[in-house]
Amino acid sequence: MKKNIQNLTLAAMFLAIGMVLPFLTGQIRVIGKMLLPMHIPVFLCGLICGWPWGAAVGFVLPLLRSAVFGMPPMYPNAAAMAVELLTYGAVAGFLYARSRWQCVISLYRCLLAAMLAGRAVWGVTEVILLGLGGSTFTWQAFMAGAFLDAVPGIILQLLFIPAVMVALDRAGLVRFRKKRDARCADAG
Repeated sequence: MKKNIQNLTLAAMFLAIGMVLPFLTGQIRVIGKMLLPMHIPVFLCGLICGWPWGAAVGFVLPLLRSAVFGMPPMYPNAAAMAVELLTYGAVAGFLYARSRWQCVISLYRCLLAAMLAGRAVWGVTEVILLGLGGSTFTWQAFMAGAFLDAVPGIILQLLFIPAVMVALDRAGLVRFRKKRDARCADAG
């Protein structure tokens, strides 16, 4: 019961962070699309609270932010982002919880797998949503939206999220587990 209340509280905090973090980009769409500010709290929620919480926060965050602030636009952006962020939170949390060793190395593996899965799901969702609206989603649009334009955000995530997890481990708040592998013990 205590763990559920803790996860609920943390998930609410990550949702709140995801609501306000995009304001740091100054509401400039180009910068927001490059730095991907809503992705960070979703990844952290999945890693810290578990995949169901990460999936829930990931799905609700873009839809709620669109309803409250009008950004991102609900169709197709927020709708596609909801499925993408759900995937990030679910895959990162699921893989990390089942990792043999929870350390920086396994953290990177889980993040990279979640990023690839989320971008693939985003692409399929965009094809469906834009197809329903009579538009097309090209391979070039997918590559630009999923990878090329997102490189600064991907780098930020790969630097910031492990740094936060290491700081939480060192503070004793969220511990890495099963550090029997020397590679993990040295990296974490």
